[in-house]
Amino acid sequence: MSLTQPDPANWRNLSARPKRGVPEGLWRRCPGCQETVFRKEAERRQGVCPECDYHWYVSARDRVDQVLDAGTFEEWWADMEPTDPLEFVDKRPYREKLKEEQQRTGLKDAAIVGSGMIRARRVVFGVTDSSFIMGSMGSVVGEKLTRAIERATEQSLPLIIVSGSGGGARMHEGALSLMQMAKVSAALARLDQAGGLFISVLTNPTMGGVAASFASLGDVIFAEPRALIGFAGPRTIQATIRIDLPKGFQTSEFLLEHGFIDRIVQRRNLKSELARAIDYCEKQ
Repeated sequence: MSLTQPDPANWRNLSARPKRGVPEGLWRRCPGCQETVFRKEAERRQGVCPECDYHWYVSARDRVDQVLDAGTFEEWWADMEPTDPLEFVDKRPYREKLKEEQQRTGLKDAAIVGSGMIRARRVVFGVTDSSFIMGSMGSVVGEKLTRAIERATEQSLPLIIVSGSGGGARMHEGALSLMQMAKVSAALARLDQAGGLFISVLTNPTMGGVAASFASLGDVIFAEPRALIGFAGPRTIQATIRIDLPKGFQTSEFLLEHGFIDRIVQRRNLKSELARAIDYCEKQ
């Protein structure tokens, strides 16, 4: 019995075929442990690394889906978008930067507000998104949050704001941005006087004017593990006062130890913890 000899031309054709690579986006490097993790597994865990439990960035829309009961969210003032009152220009005009950010993120600005249900409990819900100019607080962010707080006051509903803002006040809008800190804080004071409940959830990062105003004013303050929380960043403080800072300074663990926040909550448990806090506070 004779064996057929392979045709050398066929081997050349096989070797000439392009190699199948790994599809783009299938894996992701964890910012915490630097391990490469399967993206779908991380998404299944709500954006938490399966290796080191690092809680990485998730969008405002994902936050809504994670925290509120499915199909219950009603967004308010979705078409409100910023203008350029100062005609601000740095490397490029602020007006152009806004358009670019809106196209890239699909958001009008760095905040989403509305109402929804958490374990069948009606709440007013707001979330800021660090992907839009670092979640900085411009006029639209301040206005949306203020209106949401006022509606929570009028309707006697619990208010929950999830903060993911690393930029503080938005310099592109000058004093108009800076005044949002006072405006939102004043609305929260009126909510408190009316006996309303405000639960603040701090995520990585919560910095600048956001941390110095509404994010720190919750009746109950939750934080995600290892979140960076503070006003100026550690490097800025070290460069200014030139002293060594305590280990873990401005992390949620450090702030819990020193009484600044009430509890550190894993992302997978946040929905249940919010429902439990609402029930407890309503009974008091």
